[in-house]
Formats: sequence, C-alpha cells, structure tokens
Amino acid sequence: MASTIQIPRIVVGGAASGVGKTTVTVALIGALRARGLRVAAFKCGPDYLDPSYHERALGAPSHNLDGWMMGRDAVVGTFARIARDAQVAVVEGMMGLYDGVAPDSDDGSSAEIAKWLGAPVLLVVDASGMARTIAALAKGYAEFDRKVRVAGVVANRVGGRGHLDLLRQACRDVPIMGGFPTDPELTFPERHLGLFAATAAAVPQKVFERWSAVSREWLDLDAIVGIARSAPALKVSDESAKSQTQPRARIGIAHDEAFHFYYDDNLRRLESLGAELIRFSPVRDETLPEVDGIYIGGGYPEVEAERLASNAPMIAGIRAFAANGGPVYGECGGLMYLAQSIKTLDGRAWPMAGLVPGEVLMVERLQALGYVEVETRAPSILGAAGLQFRGHQFRYSVLEIPNERPVARLYSVKSRWGGVEFEEGYSVGNVLASYVHAHWASNPTAAEGFVESCARWRSEHR
Repeated sequence: MASTIQIPRIVVGGAASGVGKTTVTVALIGALRARGLRVAAFKCGPDYLDPSYHERALGAPSHNLDGWMMGRDAVVGTFARIARDAQVAVVEGMMGLYDGVAPDSDDGSSAEIAKWLGAPVLLVVDASGMARTIAALAKGYAEFDRKVRVAGVVANRVGGRGHLDLLRQACRDVPIMGGFPTDPELTFPERHLGLFAATAAAVPQKVFERWSAVSREWLDLDAIVGIARSAPALKVSDESAKSQTQPRARIGIAHDEAFHFYYDDNLRRLESLGAELIRFSPVRDETLPEVDGIYIGGGYPEVEAERLASNAPMIAGIRAFAANGGPVYGECGGLMYLAQSIKTLDGRAWPMAGLVPGEVLMVERLQALGYVEVETRAPSILGAAGLQFRGHQFRYSVLEIPNERPVARLYSVKSRWGGVEFEEGYSVGNVLASYVHAHWASNPTAAEGFVESCARWRSEHR
C-alpha cells in the first residue's frame, strides 16, 4: 500500500564541505521555531555530530538519511515517519551537493536525497572574496542536474550588508535568500572527529539563541518557507510492521558523554522487534541495569578515559554479564571500551573492560574514513554466517592485539572505494566488537539476529 503526504521541506546543500551548512541549518531551525512552526530535522549521510546541533536548536532528535547505507525506501520511510506531523522539515546535506560514493553518479549524495524526497535545495556558498562569480557558481549547480531543484542561495561569510546587496544584484538565475556575516564568537568548536558534540558544556544555549536571531535578521524567511511549501506531495509506502506489544528482551544502550553515536533508525528497529531499550551511563552509573543484552555505540571514550577507567563497579558488571554469556555488541567507541585499555595521546594507558584482547592506541593521523561493506564469516550474535550489511568508519585509533592472545575475527570488510579487503569484527564468546558503525537498514536481519540473541539469553537466564 502507498499513500501521499504533503510536508513542506527543504534540503540545505553546500557548494562544498566547510561552507557553513550546519550553521545555516541550525540558524534556520531556530528561526522557524521562533515563528511557531513545528520543525523536523534531518542530516544526510553517516554523520553523528551535526545532528546533535540540530537537536539543541530543535529541542528534539534529528535523524540521519543515508542513501548508500539505507536505500530509497528506508530514507523516504524514515523521513515520512518523523516529519508527518511537522509544518516544515529541514534536511542538512553532506559535503558538496553532488558529492557521494562515486565520482560519476549521485549515489549517496545530498542531491540523491533531494530527488528521492522531491525537496527543493537551498545552496550554501562561502561568499567571502566573491562577487559576480556567485552567479556562475549558482547557475552551474542549478543546471548540472535538472532533476535537482536549486531554488535559492545563502551567501555565508559576507563582508556586510553592502556585499550581500552586490551578490543579490549579480545572482539573477537563482535568487539569494540572504547571508551571514562572519562572527568568531558564534563559531562552533571543532576537534579531531569534526565538531564537538553539541553538549551544553561545549556550546552554550545563548549561541543557538543568537544564531536564531541572526537568521531572522539576515535571511528572507518568508521566501524560504515559500520554497519549502512548493515541494510536491511525497509518495510513501505505508508501514505494515508494528512494534511488538510485549518486550522480548531488555537491551542496555550505553548513552552519556563517552557514548552517544547511534543511528536512530537502528534503535527504532530494535524496538519494533520487541526490544525494550534501557539507557545507562558507563561514565556515571555504578550498576549495570537488569538487561538481556548490551549495545555500546561510538563516541569519545578517549576523552572520558579516566572516568570510564575509575568506574570499577560498572566494568565489573559488564564483565560479569559477558562471562555469563550475555550478548554484548560494541561499535567503534564501544570496541575501544571493550578492549583491555586505551592509551591516550599523552601516553597514559587507562584500563577498560578487557573483554577484547588488545590495547587501543590514539594517534594523530586519521586511520579510517568512509563507507564499508561487511560480510560475516561465522555465526555471531547478529545472526548466521554470510550476513551482509553496510556501515561507516571514522577513527583516529588502532587496536593492537598481542600475538599470544589471538582473537576470532568474524567480519570480512571491504571499503566502498576499493582497497584491500580485511578481517575485523572481534569476537570472544557472545561479545562482538568492531570499528564499523553498522546501519541495519542495509540488512534488517542483523537487528533481528541481535534481538533474537538477547531474547534467547533472557529465556535461559531469567
């Protein structure tokens, strides 16, 4: 069954990475909320950090839409589910508008998402040092793919009102919807994985309030809302899967300053399969809640290494759960926590859970970045051997495993951009940990397998 829904929507695309898409998105969300509109927010691609800024501006979670990992049906379905009751949806793009997983197609790009959603694009351009050239740039983006409707431009980092007026006069084919002057006091802080997560400690609330005010002052909000409302009706498949009413298993989700990188779609799938999700903090909680499985996502365990290492009761609880055969699944930061120790850049080694042999070493240089395809080489807590799914890696650490303590590697991993296939997915008993951030929309049976493993353990031990 299929139906159509009418949701005003817009994609905030970029001429390139670093032009200010997140700033424009956050400012726009705040300004639209100040108008009393119900706003839904999304992020194209695998990024975990930008959505945390959306969430601070919105007061509600933002959701990832990744064309390569999720596929069209899951992207459109997720968008429709989240935005159904919104009065306007704002989707932040990734990289440049047409940048994706291949140099000769729009696969995995913001442009692909815009086409799937039938959403007009607001193009963000770094206009510093630019005059009439903005007209050529905007015209090129608009005409490169006629199926992508570039409906307006935001000129970021302008020199002032006079500069913005000059750009408006020059850019006739694609109208300029406004622009932002450079303000160092409102710059979002960055570190090795990109922006800091938008915690209150990292970014004060007044910054978000100020960007909302700047947006109301410098953007033509009436015109932008008009562009969003011009989006056509969107055809969506009616979701037939219903969440189980009785929980089959309780899954602990590590969620705190150290671990907060999760795809909402993954968590929703677990719930729809009958999992009750119980959040806990490896940093602050001394007791592991009563659960039938543990999911430790990515984040910054190296930043919180001292606090994680000093929380001996939590480490003991996780070790005891694993020793009793409890399913434990870790991704990236979760792998780091499940290792024997984390050695930070200052040379200090912090003891961790010790469920995976080896020490994690933080390094200065990026060690992995990009999409990967995984195939399991043996049965695991995710299901049978031969299970295939897609994911993403982004890390500044390596896991060094001593020769005298070999560990099973259940994943055969292949980079989307080529390179040597390698073995990963470290498994000890019912513990499975990897640097790969998996997206289970690419193969929902992985989520089914994990819930089944947790439910089976529950039936045997509760």
